[in-house]
Amino acid sequence: MGSVVATALLVTVTGVLVLKEAVGGGAPSAYAATAGCGKAPTLTSGQRSIQTSGKSRSYILRIPDNYDMNRPYRLIFGFHWRGGTANDVDSGGTDGYNWSYYGLRAQANNSTIFVAPQGFNNGWANSGGEDLVFVDDLVRQIQAALCVDTTQLFALGFSYGGGMSYAIACARATVFRAVAVYSGAQLSGCDGGTQPIAYMGLHGLQDNVLNISNGRSLRDRFVRNNGCTAQNPPEPAAGSLSHRVTAYTGCRSGYPVVWAAFDGGHTPGPIDGCNCDGWRTWTKDEVWKFFTQFQSGPSTPPTSGTPSTSRPPTSAPATSRPPTTPASGASCTASFRTVNSWPGGFQGEVTVTAGNAAINGWTVRWTLASGQTVTQAWNGTLTTSGSTVSVANTTYNGSLSANASTTFGFLANGTATNPSLTCTSP
Repeated sequence: MGSVVATALLVTVTGVLVLKEAVGGGAPSAYAATAGCGKAPTLTSGQRSIQTSGKSRSYILRIPDNYDMNRPYRLIFGFHWRGGTANDVDSGGTDGYNWSYYGLRAQANNSTIFVAPQGFNNGWANSGGEDLVFVDDLVRQIQAALCVDTTQLFALGFSYGGGMSYAIACARATVFRAVAVYSGAQLSGCDGGTQPIAYMGLHGLQDNVLNISNGRSLRDRFVRNNGCTAQNPPEPAAGSLSHRVTAYTGCRSGYPVVWAAFDGGHTPGPIDGCNCDGWRTWTKDEVWKFFTQFQSGPSTPPTSGTPSTSRPPTSAPATSRPPTTPASGASCTASFRTVNSWPGGFQGEVTVTAGNAAINGWTVRWTLASGQTVTQAWNGTLTTSGSTVSVANTTYNGSLSANASTTFGFLANGTATNPSLTCTSP
């Protein structure tokens, strides 16, 4: 644990490049399963690599020892600090298994899939959004190879890794259910940052690397987004060597905000009663409790600022639909699949793939079936005109190397159908 603090983010925010859950009783609902369910896993535990944004990136995957291909698992991303590595997160350092993934792996007891991505230069600058695309590609690869509950994605990280978890909260609030940010700051950007997501912040009063004011600022964004009642939550007295955990009131159903302040420094593992840190910390219990409070099933973000508390009933699983045959465009193709569906609505995903040459920008178009309306999209810029839908790339996923892919998703009212897609590139 001591090495974590020693090699953590040793810079101030000034001048740094700023660039949805455990099943609470019972098995997950079938409609939350991924393409990897029901088949032998095509990924195994250990260090792996993936091509993303035209580069080779590495990560460590940890699959439960008793993995069941017919059971959808929660998926937790653990991000390392500056100067740390994916191996540090996975191995737990000198504290071993007890501190693996900030102590959550032991808490999970073979109920969760964990992944530790490796940052460039042991950090998370997220230049041009490439670290977010890295996460997108990892989610896609893992869900295709393993049985994952799509409503059970979580992220946590310390210091620079906390900044990356915050970037996910800003930009992937419709993909991830909740995040926990340990001693973080806005270091990896905040693309979007207007959607609600369950959020937990943990920070030390005596943090001399990233002042606690940074953690409060990150927290307050999601206090607003989640419709919580604004307050200054109580924090422990200096010198008390204690902690205070506060759950905000008034938050939209399904979007809690929790603030955990402690009398200590820059560490993810403070221990009450001593000026020290380690795997016996209270943080692992609090974060695990926060992540595992949610029930399996989609939590649809509210649109037009109106809270939405309705969830598709677990008794009505969606039918699995195969991807559409890719539709050709000028230099790209697009294919569709239904991720989730429920009475009166569905969630779709479109994969955009470049042809035999690199592209710089893309647009996918289709015509809505009778009764369908698209209410929200992510990883793309949505435009609708009557029954015609157009989704163009964002700033971070428009440039694709030859044969490379990216995805965008959307929520829609109506009954799911397989649309005829066209993909064009400038």
